[in-house]
Amino acid sequence: MDREAYACWVREPGAAEIRPVTLPAPGPDEVLVRARYSGVSRGTETLVFAGRVPPDQYAAMRAPFQDGDFPGPVKYGYLSVGVVEQGPADLLGRTVFCLHPHQSAYVVPATAVVPVPDGVPPARAVLAGAVETAVNALWDAAPLIGDRVTVIGAGMVGCCVAALLARFPGVDVELVDTDVRKAGVAGALGVRFAHPDDASGDRDLVVHASATGAGLQRSLDLLAPEGTVVELSWYGDRPVQVSLGGSFHSGRLTVRSSQVGMVAPARRGRRSYADRLALALDLLDDPAFDALITGASRFTELPDVLARLSTGDLPALCHLITYDDGE
Repeated sequence: MDREAYACWVREPGAAEIRPVTLPAPGPDEVLVRARYSGVSRGTETLVFAGRVPPDQYAAMRAPFQDGDFPGPVKYGYLSVGVVEQGPADLLGRTVFCLHPHQSAYVVPATAVVPVPDGVPPARAVLAGAVETAVNALWDAAPLIGDRVTVIGAGMVGCCVAALLARFPGVDVELVDTDVRKAGVAGALGVRFAHPDDASGDRDLVVHASATGAGLQRSLDLLAPEGTVVELSWYGDRPVQVSLGGSFHSGRLTVRSSQVGMVAPARRGRRSYADRLALALDLLDDPAFDALITGASRFTELPDVLARLSTGDLPALCHLITYDDGE
């Protein structure tokens, strides 16, 4: 029997709404998931909400299980945690993570969900997508014991990178952001905080996640000779200008992209995307990550939440969306 659910759609740039969705009965290799939480990825989702995905990136920016097309109407999102209500016996009743848009229930292939470890609270598990991006970035960056590493941009992804780097032995980690209120988050993650004007120099590695040209320029300025910037920012349709004079050539500096959707080349052939996501969920068995969930709203409030995040009226790292009654 078909079942009704509800999903959040960006109707047009700058406007979202909740719409009913009719779910099919799950097939033998599918699961029916009742959502408990989803997370709003502030950087990417506000670009989608504002209609700022460049046309040449429409295909690359498609989320798994996305409906519609950019700039809208489009159903978007990819940080969902729920409970399997129908499906294979080994998944029935399990709390799972899925790269699914904001929706109260959904039917997907069983292979599209990853069980959440028992030690990870379901609300914290919405961070799995950001931690998975951070895992891939560090596979690309390959920091060494004793490296001096700076993360510029204390958003959700930048903070996840810093949290993982804090576990590397002998690595000096500094989290840099223009918002000095992020110092408290840095402390919770176990790393040092600095404003860009006061950031340490002579760095072996800088991970850039501020999505600003000024942040990328500062990343280059902080590098030691032969140093590398790993670029994690997604700029949408905004042009970025940096100066490649000065020490860029004489210092033999490197800027490299960390591609979010593809497994890092050093692990390709040995690690699948599912492996990376399962690792991210295991790494979330750490209460330090709770500092990244900075607010919560009911699912019915999500259209307003997206609008407020887009204008900056609602500051957030990861904003939690709740679905269950009473939460």
